[in-house]
Amino acid sequence: MLDEIPSKNIIMKNKHPEYWFGHDYNMNLYKGCFHGCIYCDSRSDCYQIDNFDEVSIKKDAIAIIKRQLSGFRHVGVIGTGSMSDPYNSYEKEYKLTKKALILIEKYGFGVGISTKSNLVARDINILRRIQQKAPVTICLTITAADDEVCKRIEPNVSLSSERFEVLRKLSDEGIYCGILMMPLLPGITGNIENVREIIFLAKRAKVDFIYPSFGFTMRDGNREYLYHHLDKHYPGYKEKYIKLYGDKYVCNIPKAKEIRNQFIKDCNNSKISYEMDDIIKKSKDTVSRKQLMFFEN
Repeated sequence: MLDEIPSKNIIMKNKHPEYWFGHDYNMNLYKGCFHGCIYCDSRSDCYQIDNFDEVSIKKDAIAIIKRQLSGFRHVGVIGTGSMSDPYNSYEKEYKLTKKALILIEKYGFGVGISTKSNLVARDINILRRIQQKAPVTICLTITAADDEVCKRIEPNVSLSSERFEVLRKLSDEGIYCGILMMPLLPGITGNIENVREIIFLAKRAKVDFIYPSFGFTMRDGNREYLYHHLDKHYPGYKEKYIKLYGDKYVCNIPKAKEIRNQFIKDCNNSKISYEMDDIIKKSKDTVSRKQLMFFEN
């Protein structure tokens, strides 16, 4: 049994939904993460999450969500996956995310999901029904095109190739989906070859968008974790990072401008969106098209 955390509310109002995929609300059903990604900012000391690698659940989560959804005056889009993956391996047993999606559909809300798991494909039927009435945006984080690199920097997640496969399934079902291409690590994933390969595979998977960040962040807590694993898998890289970034928080990859320019060119050629405003607008347009198709049928 997972440890339970008492919570009064689980769905929180976002002050600036335009900054992140149009999410009017934010929801985290789990706390902690076992993915072990070497770059994870969420393990930073400022978040004060003890035993970050251990997953726990919010007590009475589904009952709380039902109470909140039934009481909200304004219907909107609920985002999940900001601090803990909603499709961690425990979701197979607990099904908190699936139960929450059923309630989101019942009360007419939209949903935005960020995950590194192919388990999201389990809920395709629910997501398709939600999208008939409200925006749905599914983001699969992919930072490495190569599975071997993925195994080293994201040891406990679905392989990149599996995530591309899920994106293709979502796309084939008409569900609005794309890639979070972030963060990118210098000398590992922060190079033009990796970025262009991700775009190539994204086009083949028929994704709607790729939202990028051409760098990464380091704060107390995640900095030490990153350096430990760089020493383990990429000897000599820690010293290079220290020399290049010192104690900076926001760390842009070398040649970031050049790589971004090529990224934009390739996305335009592939008809893949990459600007947040466009991504949000098209998610709403998808609902309009679905509703029109429903009435035509």
